[in-house]
Amino acid sequence: MPRPAFRKLLLASALFAFSQIVTLHDASAETRLALVIGQSAYRAVPELPNAANDAKGMAELLTGAGFSVTSAPNLAQNEMRQAISEFAGKVSAGGADTVALVFYAGHGLQIDGENYLVPVDLDPKREADIPLQGVRLNDMMNTLGALPTRARIFMLDACRNNPFPALNRAGHGLAIVDTKAGAPGSFISYSTSPGAEAEDGSGVDSPYTTAVLSAAKEPNLPIEEVFKRIRVAVNQATDGRQIPWESSSLTTDFKFFPAGGSQPETTASRPSSSASASVTRSVDDWKRSLSGKDPKAAFELVIADDSVVAYQAYIELFAQAAYTPRVRSLLERRREMIAWQTAVEINTRASYETFLTNYAGSDLAATARRLMERVRNRSFGATASLTPPVNVALGPTCPCSTPQAPAAPTITPTRKRVDDTPPPRNRVVDTPRRRPPPAVVMIERRPPPPRYIPPPLVTRRIGIGVGIGLGSGGRGGMRHHDYR
Repeated sequence: MPRPAFRKLLLASALFAFSQIVTLHDASAETRLALVIGQSAYRAVPELPNAANDAKGMAELLTGAGFSVTSAPNLAQNEMRQAISEFAGKVSAGGADTVALVFYAGHGLQIDGENYLVPVDLDPKREADIPLQGVRLNDMMNTLGALPTRARIFMLDACRNNPFPALNRAGHGLAIVDTKAGAPGSFISYSTSPGAEAEDGSGVDSPYTTAVLSAAKEPNLPIEEVFKRIRVAVNQATDGRQIPWESSSLTTDFKFFPAGGSQPETTASRPSSSASASVTRSVDDWKRSLSGKDPKAAFELVIADDSVVAYQAYIELFAQAAYTPRVRSLLERRREMIAWQTAVEINTRASYETFLTNYAGSDLAATARRLMERVRNRSFGATASLTPPVNVALGPTCPCSTPQAPAAPTITPTRKRVDDTPPPRNRVVDTPRRRPPPAVVMIERRPPPPRYIPPPLVTRRIGIGVGIGLGSGGRGGMRHHDYR
Protein backbone atom coordinates (compact mmCIF):
# COMPACT_ATOMS: atom_id res chain seq x y z
CA MET A 1 0.00 0.00 0.00
CA PRO A 2 1.42 3.44 -0.87
CA ARG A 3 2.49 5.51 2.07
CA PRO A 4 -0.01 8.45 1.44
CA ALA A 5 -2.94 6.00 1.30
CA PHE A 6 -1.76 4.34 4.52
CA ARG A 7 -1.61 7.72 6.22
CA LYS A 8 -5.17 8.51 5.12
CA LEU A 9 -6.39 5.16 6.43
CA LEU A 10 -4.59 5.69 9.74
CA LEU A 11 -6.06 9.19 10.08
CA ALA A 12 -9.58 7.98 9.34
CA SER A 13 -9.26 5.22 11.93
CA ALA A 14 -8.05 7.68 14.54
CA LEU A 15 -10.95 10.06 13.84
CA PHE A 16 -13.45 7.21 14.09
CA ALA A 17 -11.99 6.04 17.40
CA PHE A 18 -12.05 9.59 18.75
CA SER A 19 -15.70 10.05 17.73
CA GLN A 20 -16.62 6.83 19.53
CA ILE A 21 -14.87 7.99 22.68
CA VAL A 22 -16.68 11.33 22.56
CA THR A 23 -20.02 9.58 21.99
CA LEU A 24 -19.46 7.25 24.92
CA HIS A 25 -18.47 10.19 27.11
CA ASP A 26 -21.64 12.11 26.15
CA ALA A 27 -23.82 9.06 26.80
CA SER A 28 -22.29 8.42 30.17
CA ALA A 29 -22.08 12.07 31.25
CA GLU A 30 -25.66 12.02 32.53
CA THR A 31 -26.65 9.32 35.01
CA ARG A 32 -30.38 8.63 35.10
CA LEU A 33 -31.86 7.06 38.23
CA ALA A 34 -35.56 6.50 38.99
CA LEU A 35 -37.56 5.31 41.99
CA VAL A 36 -41.05 4.03 41.07
CA ILE A 37 -43.50 3.49 43.95
CA GLY A 38 -46.89 1.90 43.32
CA GLN A 39 -49.23 1.77 46.34
CA SER A 40 -52.11 -0.56 45.51
CA ALA A 41 -52.66 -3.14 48.29
CA TYR A 42 -53.88 -0.87 51.09
CA ARG A 43 -54.83 -2.76 54.25
CA ALA A 44 -57.37 -0.48 55.91
CA VAL A 45 -59.17 0.77 52.76
CA PRO A 46 -60.06 -0.71 49.35
CA GLU A 47 -57.21 -1.44 46.96
CA LEU A 48 -56.16 0.78 44.06
CA PRO A 49 -55.64 -1.62 41.15
CA ASN A 50 -54.67 1.14 38.74
CA ALA A 51 -51.77 2.27 40.95
CA ALA A 52 -49.93 -1.01 40.39
CA ASN A 53 -50.54 -0.75 36.63
CA ASP A 54 -49.37 2.87 36.59
CA ALA A 55 -46.11 1.96 38.35
CA LYS A 56 -45.45 -0.94 35.98
CA GLY A 57 -46.04 1.17 32.87
CA MET A 58 -43.82 4.00 34.15
CA ALA A 59 -41.01 1.58 35.02
CA GLU A 60 -41.04 0.29 31.45
CA LEU A 61 -41.12 3.82 29.99
CA LEU A 62 -38.25 5.07 32.16
CA THR A 63 -36.14 1.99 31.46
CA GLY A 64 -36.50 2.69 27.75
CA ALA A 65 -35.51 6.32 28.40
CA GLY A 66 -32.15 5.27 29.85
CA PHE A 67 -33.05 5.26 33.56
CA SER A 68 -31.82 2.71 36.05
CA VAL A 69 -35.18 1.98 37.69
CA THR A 70 -35.81 0.83 41.27
CA SER A 71 -39.37 -0.52 41.59
CA ALA A 72 -40.86 -0.47 45.10
CA PRO A 73 -44.50 -1.65 45.23
CA ASN A 74 -46.84 -1.68 48.25
CA LEU A 75 -44.57 -0.12 50.85
CA ALA A 76 -45.33 0.19 54.56
CA GLN A 77 -44.12 3.33 56.32
CA ASN A 78 -40.70 2.01 57.38
CA GLU A 79 -40.20 0.37 53.98
CA MET A 80 -41.03 3.60 52.16
CA ARG A 81 -38.59 5.60 54.24
CA GLN A 82 -35.92 2.96 53.72
CA ALA A 83 -36.53 2.95 49.95
CA ILE A 84 -36.19 6.74 49.78
CA SER A 85 -33.01 6.62 51.87
CA GLU A 86 -31.41 3.93 49.68
CA PHE A 87 -32.40 5.80 46.53
CA ALA A 88 -30.83 8.98 47.92
CA GLY A 89 -27.64 7.00 48.48
CA LYS A 90 -27.59 5.95 44.82
CA VAL A 91 -28.21 9.52 43.70
CA SER A 92 -25.39 10.77 45.90
CA ALA A 93 -23.02 8.16 44.46
CA GLY A 94 -24.06 9.16 40.92
CA GLY A 95 -22.56 12.61 41.28
CA ALA A 96 -23.51 16.08 40.09
CA ASP A 97 -24.50 14.90 36.58
CA THR A 98 -27.33 12.69 37.91
CA VAL A 99 -30.98 13.11 36.96
CA ALA A 100 -33.11 11.72 39.81
CA LEU A 101 -36.77 10.92 39.10
CA VAL A 102 -39.43 9.72 41.57
CA PHE A 103 -42.81 8.46 40.37
CA TYR A 104 -45.49 7.80 42.99
CA ALA A 105 -48.90 6.25 42.35
CA GLY A 106 -51.26 5.82 45.28
CA HIS A 107 -53.11 7.81 47.89
CA GLY A 108 -51.92 11.21 49.08
CA LEU A 109 -53.33 13.39 51.84
CA GLN A 110 -53.21 17.06 52.78
CA ILE A 111 -53.32 17.81 56.51
CA ASP A 112 -53.03 21.42 57.68
CA GLY A 113 -51.31 22.48 54.46
CA GLU A 114 -48.78 19.60 54.51
CA ASN A 115 -48.71 16.82 51.90
CA TYR A 116 -48.24 13.19 52.92
CA LEU A 117 -47.67 10.04 50.90
CA VAL A 118 -49.77 7.18 52.26
CA PRO A 119 -48.08 3.86 53.14
CA VAL A 120 -50.17 0.71 52.73
CA ASP A 121 -50.22 0.11 56.52
CA LEU A 122 -51.63 3.54 57.39
CA ASP A 123 -54.77 3.26 59.58
CA PRO A 124 -55.51 6.67 61.12
CA LYS A 125 -58.17 7.34 63.73
CA ARG A 126 -57.76 11.12 63.59
CA GLU A 127 -55.90 13.79 61.60
CA ALA A 128 -53.13 13.90 64.20
CA ASP A 129 -52.16 10.31 63.27
CA ILE A 130 -51.11 11.23 59.73
CA PRO A 131 -47.77 12.90 60.63
CA LEU A 132 -46.95 9.81 62.71
CA GLN A 133 -48.03 7.15 60.21
CA GLY A 134 -47.50 8.87 56.84
CA VAL A 135 -44.43 10.02 54.91
CA ARG A 136 -44.12 13.76 54.44
CA LEU A 137 -43.63 14.79 50.82
CA ASN A 138 -41.33 17.66 51.78
CA ASP A 139 -39.05 15.23 53.62
CA MET A 140 -38.49 13.27 50.43
CA MET A 141 -38.00 16.42 48.35
CA ASN A 142 -35.60 17.95 50.88
CA THR A 143 -33.58 14.73 51.10
CA LEU A 144 -32.97 14.70 47.35
CA GLY A 145 -32.74 18.48 47.17
CA ALA A 146 -29.73 18.47 49.48
CA LEU A 147 -27.75 16.34 47.00
CA PRO A 148 -25.75 17.81 44.08
CA THR A 149 -27.70 16.72 40.99
CA ARG A 150 -28.42 18.04 37.54
CA ALA A 151 -32.18 17.68 37.91
CA ARG A 152 -34.79 16.26 40.28
CA ILE A 153 -38.15 15.26 38.84
CA PHE A 154 -41.17 14.32 41.00
CA MET A 155 -44.28 12.89 39.37
CA LEU A 156 -47.18 12.38 41.78
CA ASP A 157 -50.31 10.52 40.77
CA ALA A 158 -51.40 10.88 44.38
CA CYS A 159 -54.32 13.29 44.41
CA ARG A 160 -57.04 10.66 44.56
CA ASN A 161 -60.00 11.01 46.93
CA ASN A 162 -59.55 10.64 50.69
CA PRO A 163 -60.56 7.03 51.51
CA PHE A 164 -60.31 7.29 55.31
CA PRO A 165 -63.66 8.09 56.98
CA ALA A 166 -61.98 9.27 60.19
CA LEU A 167 -60.29 12.11 58.30
CA ASN A 168 -63.34 14.18 57.57
CA ARG A 169 -61.42 17.45 57.94
CA ALA A 170 -58.55 16.58 55.61
CA GLY A 171 -58.07 18.96 52.68
CA HIS A 172 -59.00 17.93 49.16
CA GLY A 173 -56.14 16.67 47.00
CA LEU A 174 -52.64 17.96 47.73
CA ALA A 175 -51.47 21.38 48.80
CA ILE A 176 -49.57 23.53 46.32
CA VAL A 177 -45.77 23.13 46.26
CA ASP A 178 -43.58 25.75 44.62
CA THR A 179 -40.21 24.34 43.57
CA LYS A 180 -38.83 27.86 43.26
CA ALA A 181 -38.91 28.14 47.06
CA GLY A 182 -36.38 25.31 47.43
CA ALA A 183 -33.14 24.30 45.78
CA PRO A 184 -33.01 25.07 42.02
CA GLY A 185 -33.10 22.21 39.55
CA SER A 186 -36.43 20.65 40.54
CA PHE A 187 -39.57 19.77 38.61
CA ILE A 188 -42.77 18.58 40.27
CA SER A 189 -45.94 17.41 38.57
CA TYR A 190 -49.33 16.70 40.15
CA SER A 191 -51.92 14.58 38.43
CA THR A 192 -54.41 17.42 39.00
CA SER A 193 -54.51 20.99 40.25
CA PRO A 194 -53.58 21.67 43.89
CA GLY A 195 -56.55 21.24 46.19
CA ALA A 196 -58.42 19.12 43.63
CA GLU A 197 -58.97 15.37 43.44
CA ALA A 198 -57.73 13.17 40.61
CA GLU A 199 -59.66 10.29 39.12
CA ASP A 200 -58.44 6.71 39.23
CA GLY A 201 -59.97 6.13 35.80
CA SER A 202 -61.90 3.23 34.35
CA GLY A 203 -59.07 1.92 32.18
CA VAL A 204 -55.92 -0.01 32.97
CA ASP A 205 -54.08 3.18 33.95
CA SER A 206 -55.20 6.47 35.48
CA PRO A 207 -55.91 9.34 33.07
CA TYR A 208 -52.70 11.06 34.21
CA THR A 209 -50.37 8.09 33.70
CA THR A 210 -52.06 7.24 30.40
CA ALA A 211 -51.24 10.73 29.12
CA VAL A 212 -47.67 10.54 30.46
CA LEU A 213 -46.98 7.21 28.75
CA SER A 214 -48.09 8.74 25.46
CA ALA A 215 -46.62 12.25 25.56
CA ALA A 216 -43.23 11.38 27.10
CA LYS A 217 -42.39 9.06 24.20
CA GLU A 218 -42.34 11.99 21.78
CA PRO A 219 -38.70 12.32 20.64
CA ASN A 220 -36.67 15.46 21.30
CA LEU A 221 -39.44 17.10 23.33
CA PRO A 222 -38.49 19.24 26.38
CA ILE A 223 -40.14 18.19 29.62
CA GLU A 224 -42.12 21.45 29.85
CA GLU A 225 -43.69 20.79 26.45
CA VAL A 226 -44.37 17.17 27.41
CA PHE A 227 -46.45 18.23 30.39
CA LYS A 228 -48.33 20.87 28.43
CA ARG A 229 -49.53 18.06 26.18
CA ILE A 230 -50.32 15.95 29.24
CA ARG A 231 -52.54 18.70 30.64
CA VAL A 232 -54.53 18.94 27.43
CA ALA A 233 -54.89 15.14 27.15
CA VAL A 234 -56.06 14.69 30.76
CA ASN A 235 -58.48 17.61 30.48
CA GLN A 236 -60.05 16.02 27.41
CA ALA A 237 -60.15 12.54 28.93
CA THR A 238 -61.96 13.75 32.08
CA ASP A 239 -64.22 16.27 30.34
CA GLY A 240 -62.51 19.15 32.12
CA ARG A 241 -62.79 17.70 35.63
CA GLN A 242 -59.03 17.18 36.00
CA ILE A 243 -56.08 19.27 34.87
CA PRO A 244 -52.51 18.31 35.85
CA TRP A 245 -50.31 20.97 37.39
CA GLU A 246 -46.56 21.41 37.66
CA SER A 247 -43.90 23.76 38.99
CA SER A 248 -40.38 23.99 37.60
CA SER A 249 -37.08 25.47 38.71
CA LEU A 250 -34.96 23.47 36.25
CA THR A 251 -31.74 25.10 35.14
CA THR A 252 -30.96 22.72 32.23
CA ASP A 253 -32.98 21.03 29.53
CA PHE A 254 -34.35 17.56 30.03
CA LYS A 255 -35.87 15.29 27.40
CA PHE A 256 -37.12 11.79 28.03
CA PHE A 257 -36.10 10.68 24.52
CA PRO A 258 -33.58 13.04 22.90
CA ALA A 259 -33.13 13.07 19.11
CA GLY A 260 -31.04 10.25 17.69
CA GLY A 261 -32.16 7.51 20.06
CA SER A 262 -32.84 6.88 23.70
CA GLN A 263 -29.38 7.79 24.99
CA PRO A 264 -29.34 10.76 27.36
CA GLU A 265 -28.33 14.09 25.92
CA THR A 266 -25.59 16.16 27.48
CA THR A 267 -27.05 19.54 28.41
CA ALA A 268 -24.69 20.91 31.04
CA SER A 269 -23.72 24.00 29.05
CA ARG A 270 -27.20 24.82 27.75
CA PRO A 271 -29.77 26.81 29.73
CA SER A 272 -33.17 25.27 30.24
CA SER A 273 -35.95 26.14 27.82
CA SER A 274 -38.03 26.88 30.92
CA ALA A 275 -35.94 30.00 31.43
CA SER A 276 -37.41 31.59 28.32
CA ALA A 277 -40.83 30.13 29.03
CA SER A 278 -40.85 31.68 32.49
CA VAL A 279 -41.01 35.21 31.02
CA THR A 280 -44.22 36.70 32.34
CA ARG A 281 -46.85 37.34 29.69
CA SER A 282 -49.59 39.86 30.23
CA VAL A 283 -53.29 39.48 29.49
CA ASP A 284 -52.86 41.67 26.39
CA ASP A 285 -50.06 39.42 25.14
CA TRP A 286 -52.38 36.43 25.44
CA LYS A 287 -55.20 38.26 23.74
CA ARG A 288 -52.99 38.90 20.73
CA SER A 289 -51.95 35.23 20.66
CA LEU A 290 -55.54 33.96 20.90
CA SER A 291 -57.16 36.51 18.65
CA GLY A 292 -58.67 34.96 15.50
CA LYS A 293 -58.35 31.37 16.73
CA ASP A 294 -61.14 28.85 17.06
CA PRO A 295 -62.51 28.76 20.67
CA LYS A 296 -61.52 25.08 21.06
CA ALA A 297 -57.97 25.65 19.80
CA ALA A 298 -57.66 28.71 22.03
CA PHE A 299 -58.98 26.65 24.95
CA GLU A 300 -56.27 24.02 24.47
CA LEU A 301 -53.62 26.73 24.41
CA VAL A 302 -54.67 28.28 27.72
CA ILE A 303 -55.09 24.84 29.30
CA ALA A 304 -51.54 23.97 28.26
CA ASP A 305 -50.23 27.15 29.89
CA ASP A 306 -52.52 26.92 32.96
CA SER A 307 -51.93 30.49 34.15
CA VAL A 308 -54.16 33.23 35.51
CA VAL A 309 -53.36 35.64 32.68
CA ALA A 310 -54.10 33.03 29.99
CA TYR A 311 -57.47 32.16 31.52
CA GLN A 312 -58.33 35.83 31.96
CA ALA A 313 -57.53 36.58 28.31
CA TYR A 314 -59.69 33.67 27.12
CA ILE A 315 -62.68 34.83 29.17
CA GLU A 316 -62.42 38.35 27.81
CA LEU A 317 -62.07 37.20 24.19
CA PHE A 318 -64.57 34.32 24.19
CA ALA A 319 -67.22 35.40 26.64
CA GLN A 320 -69.95 33.37 24.89
CA ALA A 321 -67.96 30.24 24.05
CA ALA A 322 -69.00 26.83 25.38
CA TYR A 323 -65.66 26.41 27.15
CA THR A 324 -65.85 29.75 28.98
CA PRO A 325 -67.66 28.51 32.14
CA ARG A 326 -65.02 25.83 32.55
CA VAL A 327 -62.21 28.35 32.08
CA ARG A 328 -63.85 30.71 34.57
CA SER A 329 -63.98 27.91 37.16
CA LEU A 330 -60.31 27.13 36.54
CA LEU A 331 -59.42 30.79 36.91
CA GLU A 332 -61.23 31.12 40.24
CA ARG A 333 -59.62 27.97 41.60
CA ARG A 334 -56.17 29.01 40.47
CA ARG A 335 -56.53 32.41 42.16
CA GLU A 336 -57.73 30.70 45.32
CA MET A 337 -54.74 28.35 45.36
CA ILE A 338 -52.31 31.23 44.83
CA ALA A 339 -53.91 33.05 47.76
CA TRP A 340 -53.63 29.89 49.86
CA GLN A 341 -49.99 29.43 48.94
CA THR A 342 -49.28 33.02 49.95
CA ALA A 343 -51.03 32.57 53.30
CA VAL A 344 -49.10 29.39 54.11
CA GLU A 345 -45.74 30.84 53.09
CA ILE A 346 -46.23 33.97 55.24
CA ASN A 347 -47.74 31.81 58.02
CA THR A 348 -49.09 34.57 60.23
CA ARG A 349 -52.46 35.22 61.76
CA ALA A 350 -52.97 38.17 59.42
CA SER A 351 -52.22 36.07 56.31
CA TYR A 352 -54.83 33.46 57.24
CA GLU A 353 -57.36 36.14 58.15
CA THR A 354 -56.86 37.68 54.70
CA PHE A 355 -57.45 34.33 53.05
CA LEU A 356 -60.61 33.72 55.09
CA THR A 357 -61.91 37.18 54.26
CA ASN A 358 -61.64 36.51 50.53
CA TYR A 359 -62.47 32.78 50.53
CA ALA A 360 -64.68 32.11 53.55
CA GLY A 361 -66.52 29.32 51.71
CA SER A 362 -63.37 27.52 50.55
CA ASP A 363 -62.76 23.88 51.39
CA LEU A 364 -59.49 25.14 52.88
CA ALA A 365 -61.25 27.50 55.33
CA ALA A 366 -61.24 24.96 58.19
CA THR A 367 -57.54 24.32 57.69
CA ALA A 368 -56.88 28.07 57.63
CA ARG A 369 -58.65 28.48 60.98
CA ARG A 370 -56.65 25.66 62.57
CA LEU A 371 -53.36 27.06 61.31
CA MET A 372 -54.33 30.54 62.49
CA GLU A 373 -55.07 29.15 65.97
CA ARG A 374 -51.77 27.31 65.95
CA VAL A 375 -49.88 30.50 65.07
CA ARG A 376 -51.68 32.39 67.83
CA ASN A 377 -50.84 29.73 70.43
CA ARG A 378 -47.23 29.76 69.31
CA SER A 379 -47.16 33.54 69.72
CA PHE A 380 -48.53 33.25 73.26
CA GLY A 381 -45.87 30.66 74.07
CA ALA A 382 -43.14 32.89 72.69
CA THR A 383 -44.40 35.81 74.80
CA ALA A 384 -44.45 33.67 77.92
CA SER A 385 -40.94 32.44 77.27
CA LEU A 386 -39.70 36.04 77.21
CA THR A 387 -40.60 36.47 80.93
CA PRO A 388 -37.27 36.72 82.83
CA PRO A 389 -36.58 33.82 85.21
CA VAL A 390 -35.94 34.25 88.93
CA ASN A 391 -32.17 34.16 88.44
CA VAL A 392 -31.51 36.25 85.33
CA ALA A 393 -27.80 35.54 85.51
CA LEU A 394 -28.40 31.93 84.52
CA GLY A 395 -29.25 33.05 80.99
CA PRO A 396 -31.89 31.60 78.63
CA THR A 397 -32.54 28.35 80.46
CA CYS A 398 -35.78 26.57 81.21
CA PRO A 399 -37.54 28.46 84.06
CA CYS A 400 -38.56 25.19 85.65
CA SER A 401 -34.93 24.13 86.09
CA THR A 402 -33.65 27.44 87.48
CA PRO A 403 -34.40 26.81 91.23
CA GLN A 404 -32.87 23.34 91.06
CA ALA A 405 -29.36 24.58 90.24
CA PRO A 406 -28.57 26.01 93.74
CA ALA A 407 -30.60 23.32 95.52
CA ALA A 408 -28.39 20.43 94.45
CA PRO A 409 -25.16 21.54 96.18
CA THR A 410 -27.10 22.47 99.32
CA ILE A 411 -28.58 19.00 99.79
CA THR A 412 -25.36 17.11 99.15
CA PRO A 413 -23.19 18.71 101.92
CA THR A 414 -25.99 18.24 104.45
CA ARG A 415 -26.00 14.52 103.86
CA LYS A 416 -22.24 14.40 104.22
CA ARG A 417 -22.37 16.12 107.64
CA VAL A 418 -24.89 13.59 108.91
CA ASP A 419 -22.80 10.67 107.68
CA ASP A 420 -19.55 12.07 109.11
CA THR A 421 -20.93 12.95 112.59
CA PRO A 422 -18.62 11.48 115.26
CA PRO A 423 -20.01 9.22 118.05
CA PRO A 424 -19.70 11.85 120.87
CA ARG A 425 -22.22 14.04 119.10
CA ASN A 426 -24.60 11.14 119.02
CA ARG A 427 -24.32 10.83 122.86
CA VAL A 428 -24.91 14.55 123.25
CA VAL A 429 -28.02 14.23 121.20
CA ASP A 430 -29.20 11.35 123.40
CA THR A 431 -28.34 13.08 126.76
CA PRO A 432 -31.55 15.15 127.03
CA ARG A 433 -33.53 11.96 126.94
CA ARG A 434 -31.81 10.76 130.21
CA ARG A 435 -32.33 13.93 132.29
CA PRO A 436 -35.99 13.40 133.29
CA PRO A 437 -35.40 10.15 135.33
CA PRO A 438 -33.01 11.73 137.95
CA ALA A 439 -35.39 14.63 138.49
CA VAL A 440 -38.25 12.25 139.28
CA VAL A 441 -36.11 10.31 141.83
CA MET A 442 -35.17 13.46 143.70
CA ILE A 443 -38.77 14.48 144.11
CA GLU A 444 -39.68 11.06 145.54
CA ARG A 445 -36.91 11.17 148.22
CA ARG A 446 -38.07 14.38 149.97
CA PRO A 447 -40.78 12.83 152.29
CA PRO A 448 -38.50 10.26 154.15
CA PRO A 449 -36.73 12.68 156.69
CA PRO A 450 -39.52 12.45 159.41
CA ARG A 451 -38.86 8.71 159.70
CA TYR A 452 -35.51 9.27 161.52
CA ILE A 453 -37.02 10.41 164.95
CA PRO A 454 -40.08 8.21 165.67
CA PRO A 455 -41.39 8.46 169.35
CA PRO A 456 -42.19 4.72 169.69
CA LEU A 457 -38.50 3.85 169.55
CA VAL A 458 -37.64 6.07 172.70
CA THR A 459 -40.39 4.46 174.90
CA ARG A 460 -39.12 1.03 174.08
CA ARG A 461 -35.62 1.84 175.31
CA ILE A 462 -36.82 3.26 178.75
CA GLY A 463 -38.97 0.20 179.46
CA ILE A 464 -36.06 -2.12 178.97
CA GLY A 465 -33.89 -0.24 181.42
CA VAL A 466 -36.53 -0.32 184.23
CA GLY A 467 -37.01 -4.05 184.00
CA ILE A 468 -33.36 -4.77 184.47
CA GLY A 469 -33.05 -2.63 187.62
CA LEU A 470 -35.88 -4.40 189.57
CA GLY A 471 -34.42 -7.76 189.06
CA SER A 472 -30.91 -6.99 190.52
CA GLY A 473 -31.44 -6.89 194.41
CA GLY A 474 -30.28 -4.25 196.85
CA ARG A 475 -28.00 -2.47 194.47
CA GLY A 476 -30.90 -0.89 192.81
CA GLY A 477 -32.91 0.02 195.95
CA MET A 478 -31.97 3.64 196.23
CA ARG A 479 -33.00 4.32 192.70
CA HIS A 480 -36.41 2.79 193.37
CA HIS A 481 -36.77 4.84 196.48
CA ASP A 482 -35.86 7.95 194.65
CA TYR A 483 -38.35 6.97 192.04
CA ARG A 484 -41.14 6.68 194.44
